[in-house]
Amino acid sequence: MDHDRSDSTRSAVQAFFTRFGEGDPERTAELFAATVDWMITGDPAVVPWVRPRSTRADVAAHFRELAENVAQADGSPVIDAILADGRDAVVTGALNATIRTTGKPFRTPFALHLTVEDGLLTRFHLYEDSLAVARAAGL
Repeated sequence: MDHDRSDSTRSAVQAFFTRFGEGDPERTAELFAATVDWMITGDPAVVPWVRPRSTRADVAAHFRELAENVAQADGSPVIDAILADGRDAVVTGALNATIRTTGKPFRTPFALHLTVEDGLLTRFHLYEDSLAVARAAGL
């Protein structure tokens, strides 16, 4: 295992969560490469912000749409672990939030697979309880 690369990956992941917590979609998107391998589980027909993305501009749009549609609870997301191995990281935790249009809260554990190349995020694969999110959204 390349410890220097793992440390760099961990730093990039921590920077992502810091920026995400600040609530500025454009600044968050600056941490992503021009082209991104993006995947979030779920049905875009029910939860439109989980649709496919591929560019830094798409990433900014995702975080804008997420903020417009989801109110995160204070202290959320809760990060349990950040596991970094070379350029890849897996983050586990839980998200507590409310869908703004329905007022329904949800809680979902998550695993997030990120890849960092040249200091930028190139992969964002989020695995969550998409049924819990869809039910809160009004499915």
